Amino acid sequence: MRILIYGINYSPELTGIGKYTGELVDWLSAQNHECHVITTPPYYPAWKIAKGFSPFRFTREEKKNLAIYRCPLWVPKKPRTISRLLHLFSFTLTSFPILVSQFAWKPDVIVCIAPSFFCAPQAILFSKLAGAKSWLHFQDFEICAMFKTGMMSSLKNLNNLAHSVQSLFTRRFSRVSTISHTMCDSAAKRRVSFDPIVFFPNWVDIDFITPRADSRTFREKWGIDRKTKVVLYSGNLGEKQGLELIVESAGLLADEKNILFVIVGDGAHRSALQNMVASHGLKNIRFYPLQAYELLPDLLKLADIHLIIQKKGSGDSFLPSKLTSILSAGGHFIVTAEKETELYHIVNAHPGIGTVIPPENPELMASTIVTILKNHTGSYNPVARTYAETHLGKETVLSRFENELTQLL
Repeated sequence: MRILIYGINYSPELTGIGKYTGELVDWLSAQNHECHVITTPPYYPAWKIAKGFSPFRFTREEKKNLAIYRCPLWVPKKPRTISRLLHLFSFTLTSFPILVSQFAWKPDVIVCIAPSFFCAPQAILFSKLAGAKSWLHFQDFEICAMFKTGMMSSLKNLNNLAHSVQSLFTRRFSRVSTISHTMCDSAAKRRVSFDPIVFFPNWVDIDFITPRADSRTFREKWGIDRKTKVVLYSGNLGEKQGLELIVESAGLLADEKNILFVIVGDGAHRSALQNMVASHGLKNIRFYPLQAYELLPDLLKLADIHLIIQKKGSGDSFLPSKLTSILSAGGHFIVTAEKETELYHIVNAHPGIGTVIPPENPELMASTIVTILKNHTGSYNPVARTYAETHLGKETVLSRFENELTQLL
């Protein structure tokens, strides 16, 4: 099978969509499918082109069964609504000639990863002219998220028009998929597909991320006493997450000398969070950069509690990718989620898997942290691990996707 993958994020990005797209392509290539990837230089979550890559040049990388085309990309220093839109459009424009060049290769199917949805129209056009099937996979409902999290609060009158345009183009794809059941339901309500939405969740390597990792790796590296309880947030530090809640909760627990908040990651909102910590004079919260993927099991083992943060109104627009790793590690976690979101359903359907509280409530977050640290007797959560083994195994999820592609063709 010849598969063309079209998306703005790709390996070697360590977190988010790029990580999953890279693993998907590597797996498909290992199954002897020929894959071409149209993407950009890695830039996420730092919002800065990674060292060794150029924002201005077209490049091509080749491996067995795989060719990667990286297109020029404009990356704003401070992503805001307009600059983020221009950023996405820059990839749409620079990727178009590379997309045209793929006519000669004659792929069987083009898989468009959203974000960026702005590439969807030309992906549809390409599929029609090339005689290929088309698949749109929503990792994130970027348009919905922009309106719901306030990034486009001054343009709410465009909400209905934006969703109408999204549905118009999405219904032209042969298949549409997304990563959670609530996102599938949300997509169905918006009539984005004539056929049932395919549930294609993110996955985890359950043989790599296990509860058997060693927390001493990072306790020794970062000078954290073994008696100190660690509350960990690891991942993208973006504005839409509402991570001010962590700082506010740390402020309420400033007198708890044995509790340390650790934030690992990068993103557009990092400096604002650091400034907030400094202005409150907090000593119980530390920031560290993203760590190499091979160290992820040990990093997850460091945490006595993991935090998964969502703002009000954003829960059916995206699903935090960090959840799969936390579950595979058998971690205890607190998630802020509203009712009728995927995170809320997962926690309530599987008692003991984690703790769910309403978003944007620092007092409740602080008291919940204290309660969990007092009550749980070990760092291993067997309910979480069992869920990962049953539902999120990499081989299981990707084999199912491969079967869906075969049926489509």
